[in-house]
Amino acid sequence: MSQPVVVPRAEHSISRKQIDPDALRVLYRLHHQQFLAYLVGGSVRDLLLGRRPKDFDIGTSAHPYQVKRLFRNCWIIGRRFRLAHVRFGPKTIEVATFRRKLSGEELAAADAEPPPRDTPPEAGDTEGHTRLLHRDNTFGTPEEDAFRAS
Repeated sequence: MSQPVVVPRAEHSISRKQIDPDALRVLYRLHHQQFLAYLVGGSVRDLLLGRRPKDFDIGTSAHPYQVKRLFRNCWIIGRRFRLAHVRFGPKTIEVATFRRKLSGEELAAADAEPPPRDTPPEAGDTEGHTRLLHRDNTFGTPEEDAFRAS
C-alpha cells in the first residue's frame, strides 16, 4: 500500500471559511470525542479547484451508531454499508466510517457464516440483521479507506 500524502496548510488554498459551518460542527464534535474525522470526497476536490461544493461528506473512525449517539439529529441509513446522516434543516452531512477492502479469503468466510447480531434491528426486521450485508461493513483505517478501490 502506498503512503498517503498530507499536504500542509501552507501548501493548499482551502480555508475553514470555505467549509460549511455544520460540516465543521460535525468534524469538531467527532474530534472532541477523540475520533479521527476528515472532510472527504467531492467537496475537497471542488475546494481545491476553487469551486463551491454542493455538499460535504466526512470520513471518520467512529462507527455509525457512535456517530448517532453524538448527534440527536442523526439517522443511520444503508443496507450495504451503514452511513450516518446528520441533518441540519434541509441539509445533510453524510458521515461514513473508514472501510477496508476484504481479501478473497475474508470474502469467502463472510459469505459462508451467518452474520453476527451486532446492530440494532431495523424497522420491520425481526431478526435484527437479515437486511444488512455485513461483509460490506468491514471497518478500516483512513489509509485503507483511501486505497481500497485501487
